[in-house]
Amino acid sequence: MRKVVTLQHIYGKNRERMAELLKNLVENELKDLEVKVEVSITPENWAEYSLEGEDEEVSANLLGSRYGSPAKKAEPGKVYMGFLQAFPEDAFMVNIGIPVQVEAEELKALGNGKPKQLASRFGLIPHLPVEIEILEANKKIKARFTKKQLDLWWSWKKASTDRVVINAATRSEIKSAIKKTGHGRDIYEVERLGLLEHAVVCRETTDGPGIVAAIGPRLKSEMGVVIGDSR
Repeated sequence: MRKVVTLQHIYGKNRERMAELLKNLVENELKDLEVKVEVSITPENWAEYSLEGEDEEVSANLLGSRYGSPAKKAEPGKVYMGFLQAFPEDAFMVNIGIPVQVEAEELKALGNGKPKQLASRFGLIPHLPVEIEILEANKKIKARFTKKQLDLWWSWKKASTDRVVINAATRSEIKSAIKKTGHGRDIYEVERLGLLEHAVVCRETTDGPGIVAAIGPRLKSEMGVVIGDSR
């Protein structure tokens, strides 16, 4: 048997449901391999897969390369995948397996304002997957967002449509909420950002905050809105 811990954070009240969703996702990805998959949650709330079968080694390597592993240390100059964790007064907190700060100085690439204001402007909420580069790894680990990451957020902001960013919900749950509230015609698509993190892309004439007001009560999620500048 092989075990592999991946950079997939388990959060929210219904952790068992999330673990089950991960199991289904991974079983589907490994369906052509001879392997049995079980999922558990580590004390640090990462997904841990127990793999058993002829292709357990290949499966472990595949999951490790696709999702990455929580970092135990950070090295300056290296790029890491992680998740937005919080937006305190003077920084964005990112979890890469260990806590990392993207300080106000490095957030100037997102424009003027305090971290919370910037997060709100770009629709950023906890648990969104992000890519960072480590600048310093002393007592405090400092980082900046990669150009690729910043370009993605700016592409949202400069778009001709609003976006609603949602965590802790499956694609089908979001689509169901949109359909039940009669907003099916008001959106283009639901983009996958992570396992339970998505962006609802509104049509040009649709107001993002209006979609939040409509579907918010049906989803136990945090939501962010990006108002497209080109509208």
